[in-house]
Amino acid sequence: MTKAMIKGVLKTWKEDRGFGFISPDDGGKDIFIHISALKGTSRRPVTGDVIYYQSARDNRGKYKAVNAYIEGIEILEDKATGLLNSNKGIMLIALGLVVVAIIAVVLLQ
Repeated sequence: MTKAMIKGVLKTWKEDRGFGFISPDDGGKDIFIHISALKGTSRRPVTGDVIYYQSARDNRGKYKAVNAYIEGIEILEDKATGLLNSNKGIMLIALGLVVVAIIAVVLLQ
């Protein structure tokens, strides 16, 4: 079962350090967010952004935001898997394999 997404507003952001704090809409305590929680976003966060996130405990038992995204901001594909997840990528790989097979047949004759 996946955790529900929590909504909040980015209260502070320290660009030079890559972290900040979210003020949850439910009025709870501010929650820490690191830039690594915002994988694939097309831009860095700024104070005032609406952030959706899941909450998890860090190794010291404190809560932090994970699996976060910024409302209205495009999520970019993971470059390592993006090509494999598209029909065009699968076709290019198949074409490449066919070309390699043809070259192998020609060279082995």
